[in-house]
Amino acid sequence: TTFCNALIQHLRLNKRSCFYVNLDPAAEDFSYEPDLDIKDLISLEDVMEEMGLGPNGGLIFCFEHLLQNLDFLTNALEPLSEEYLIVLDLPGQIELYTHIPVVPTLVKHLTRFGSLNVSLCAAYLLESTFVIDRAKFFAGTLSAMSAMIMLEIPHVNILSKMDLVKGSVPKRQLKRFLDPDTSLLDDNNGRNPSRGFGAVNPAETGSVMGGASFDRLNKAVAQLIDDFSMVSFLQLDVQDEDSVGGILSYIDDAIQYHEAQEPREPHDEIADYGDDEMMG
Repeated sequence: TTFCNALIQHLRLNKRSCFYVNLDPAAEDFSYEPDLDIKDLISLEDVMEEMGLGPNGGLIFCFEHLLQNLDFLTNALEPLSEEYLIVLDLPGQIELYTHIPVVPTLVKHLTRFGSLNVSLCAAYLLESTFVIDRAKFFAGTLSAMSAMIMLEIPHVNILSKMDLVKGSVPKRQLKRFLDPDTSLLDDNNGRNPSRGFGAVNPAETGSVMGGASFDRLNKAVAQLIDDFSMVSFLQLDVQDEDSVGGILSYIDDAIQYHEAQEPREPHDEIADYGDDEMMG
């Protein structure tokens, strides 16, 4: 949601049309009011109360209900012209993208099966603080790759909240995370990767997360990511307009936004600018 807010602000500053769709049935606070909100159809709070479900089960139920009522989306999006950038804000629970086919089914409706034929690009955000724990970083990267395979649409992977690691991770070291380097696991904070459990208690969390078996698992995950060679990351600092604009340029290229626009005469842009000034 923070990224969506920064993206919408950037679009408005650059006088681009956008249509903001909130598909997170648990979201409450918005910097920009959604043009379409799933909570007008179903909310997580109501589902949990009436169905006796937990947060994850409730989210799945909400999306299954949305899939049974796709006209809710179609009726709102169909009238939009190609000059609109449709911003879909979805929840972060990975189960919705990789474990069960609810979001992949939604994507297929928007791009193929329905009448909309929307050009979509997925933006997958991984917090930059994951680079501090390299095993955690590769687990997050594996989730990103899984989402790419399941959704089958152009994909932009983003390391978000870059302001949190500035100064703590050297730029040269950070580049190794942008195109995930399997050798990162070989020098993980000076720990000996080949160390076994030895005399320590294998039931202790620190032992389980630091033993030879865990190292082999992490290296297998990293090697799988390297074999597919699908995932690379862009850096995002939402406080930096140039950073947000850079991400948007990749998204525009992925959906071929500029190719879809009607040619505009210079006097049209002047007229639009005058109208905007009058409305302001």
